[in-house]
Amino acid sequence: MDELVKMVSEKTGLPEDQARKAAEAVLEFLKEKLPAPLAGQLDNLLENPGLADQASGLLDNLFGKK
Repeated sequence: MDELVKMVSEKTGLPEDQARKAAEAVLEFLKEKLPAPLAGQLDNLLENPGLADQASGLLDNLFGKK
């Protein structure tokens, strides 16, 4: 979550506390709209940032990117 908050803050110029609120609002929206299995994975990715890197690498391999 901290990585997401940092990115939101850097890209928007918002202070960290406002960036955190914005990120939480977006995540809440996504969880409401996504199917339950996918929504649950959002928390998993945020709690384990290394998983996002692994998933990205796997997708790159699957689609032939290097």
